[in-house]
Amino acid sequence: MGDISGGTIEWPDGGFPGIRINPESLIPEITSPEACAAALEASTDPADRVFVLLVEGHAADAAELLAEARYKDPESFRLRAFEAEVLRVSHRHDRAVELFKQLLAEVHGTPNEALVHQYLGRTHFVSGHVGAAVESFARALDLRVAESADAALIYSSTVALQRARDVLELAS
Repeated sequence: MGDISGGTIEWPDGGFPGIRINPESLIPEITSPEACAAALEASTDPADRVFVLLVEGHAADAAELLAEARYKDPESFRLRAFEAEVLRVSHRHDRAVELFKQLLAEVHGTPNEALVHQYLGRTHFVSGHVGAAVESFARALDLRVAESADAALIYSSTVALQRARDVLELAS
């Protein structure tokens, strides 16, 4: 882990205070434990705790909390996406890809489509399917640009796409 002074300031925003996306691994990391802990303390959303547990690599704890949260809010898109993230963190990449593809079919044409492509790209990337990761990250970037999404989201997709392209180029 690092902090802003340790060179992580250019890392894409991870979607929660104190969390950024490592531009090499494309995995979220806690870069400011204090900011993350303070935001978690202030949050009443169980999805935030699930996310932090996933970032910390505690898939079993995240899955348990996720099951409780899904029982209370079965239609939550964010919680449904975290189900696939639990699988990714648990190294069950094939199953995570299946679940993300199912979510893609459900959110096609909505603002959530870009997010699912981004998550799917990350899953492909960490499982070594870099060509598929490039396709997913490119689609996420295209959608985010077309939607005039927040600059941080566009930056995240740009960094991920460039990293996947670089790895693919090195492999060929």
